[in-house]
Order: sequence, then C-alpha cells, then structure tokens
Amino acid sequence: MKSVQTKFFLAAVAILCNLNIFSQDLTTAKGELILPQAKDWGLSIDATKLIKSPGFDYLTSVQSISAKYFKDAQTAYRFGFRVGLNNWTSKAYVTDRAAVTSSVIAYPAIVAVKENKWSRNSMALGLSYGIEKRRGSTRLQGIYGAEVGFYVSRARDRFTYGNKLDPLSTTAPVTVDTLGDAMSSSVFGRAGNVDPSPSIQGVQGAARALDRKNGLTFSLGARAFVGGEFFPLPRLSIGGEFGWGLGFSMSGRSETIWESAGEAKIPGGQSTPTSVKKTTVDGPQSFKLGLDNDNGSIFGGTSASLRVNIYF
Repeated sequence: MKSVQTKFFLAAVAILCNLNIFSQDLTTAKGELILPQAKDWGLSIDATKLIKSPGFDYLTSVQSISAKYFKDAQTAYRFGFRVGLNNWTSKAYVTDRAAVTSSVIAYPAIVAVKENKWSRNSMALGLSYGIEKRRGSTRLQGIYGAEVGFYVSRARDRFTYGNKLDPLSTTAPVTVDTLGDAMSSSVFGRAGNVDPSPSIQGVQGAARALDRKNGLTFSLGARAFVGGEFFPLPRLSIGGEFGWGLGFSMSGRSETIWESAGEAKIPGGQSTPTSVKKTTVDGPQSFKLGLDNDNGSIFGGTSASLRVNIYF
C-alpha cells in the first residue's frame, strides 16, 4: 500500500503537468518574472512534513532549513541547516508495591500508586552544501546536482521510579519488577530500561536503568539528486526530487547506570547481606558505510519528497 506522502506527491505531479499545458508564460500581466534569476535567494520547505499522517510526529521526524543562492538562472548553490535541542518527559502511575504488600486493600478503596518518570534530552546538528543545475525554459524546470553534508547527534535518558528498592524489608520487600518498572511511550516506544538478565556479579533478579548516555553519533555523506519544479505563481514553485547517496556513520559507546539488588563477596569468601547498588555498564560502538536512496541517507529526505520553494 502506498504511503500518504507518496499518493500526495503523485497527485500533485499530475496536477502540475496539466497546469503546464495551459500556462507557459514566463512573465505575469504586470511584467513580473516568474523564474528565479541571478543573485536571487530561495527557501525550501518539505511539504510532506505538513501532512500529519498516523505514523508521523514532530519529535522524531527530521526537520531542516534549506536555502539556495543563484549564481545565474541555471546554477544555484544549496545550503542545508538543522539544529535541534529537545527535552521530553513521560510520566506514568504504577502500583505502590510496598503499600499493597504491607496493607489490606478493601473494596471499594483505590489501589495505592506512585509515579515513574522517563526524561530524554537530545541534541542534533547538521550542515550540507551542494550545487544545483536547472534545465528548461518554461514554468516546468528540471533540476539535478550533488551535495555533501555532515550530521551529529546525541541523546540522554534519565529514569526515576516511585517504588524505592528495599529487598531487606521483612514486611514489604521491593525488588526490580520486570513489568511494573518497564517504561514506554507512544513517541519513542519501549525504553529498554529493565534488564531481566543483567551482566552484574552477584545480582539477584533484574536490574533497572537510572541514567543512559547514548554515544555521540557522527555521519558524513554525499548524494546526487534529480527532480523538477513547477511555478504556478511568480517566484513560487512546487517540486520534488529523488536522491542517491553514499554515507558513513559512527556511534560512540553508550554508558548506562543500572540499579539492582545483590550480594557482594568480601575477603574470606563471605557475602554481605543483600543490598541495593549501582553499576555502570558500557555499550558497544557501531560503524556503518552504505550506498542507499534518501530514505536511508544522513540527509533525512524521502525518495518522493514534495517541496514548496519561495524565491526572492
């Protein structure tokens, strides 16, 4: 099944082709030039971002600013810029496990609850530069060219739990609950903050994350593109493009602080009583080198993007 964006793009192309048959004038009745000229600037907006489909949200989708400067009527320099600083928090009520195990709940009293919180801070920065060539002498213009760019990003997750771990309590012991402590959201999905089989010596049961610093991700790439623009109004066009790029991406090691209950060995072979401790665990690095269309590139575009361009 075709996506909403793809259907919208194809419909727009069909409309523009029909409009082109009836209107080929390059100036308005007032003598205004329709096509961009030398020393003009342009701003591009990805119109597919304006279509709120069920699978789209403004937090995870790539947003960027694209600009053009025309050396002459057939040649433009392209600039891309993206900067993002996001702070996001999700809260959820969970059963107060100590209260439930230490007291009798009588109908119709409500179940005692506490609050869990998941906070994510993220940073993203991207820059690109390219050259665009144009062909055509009518309102319908063909475009092609190439560009290079780099992109860096980082994210950090912090977790707080309403149920404080207390495995030594004789009346209401509280340990890590693989279901009750697990967090999720409609935006980012599952948090992965509970590990049922942690790599921690002497651990008893599961572990839950307190702080996770994702490694810095750095991407570098180049792409070639081809597409077209139609000018229904002076200095305003609607167009689309398809790109193919080569990209390299590297992600540094992550660092996660886990909280768990367990016993620690002491000299002489004896064990300390069960207690709650924190353990820092490093994650793996990753590298990626690939040739792909824009859906998989560092530029964050789409193969059937629909763009609105304004020139001045």
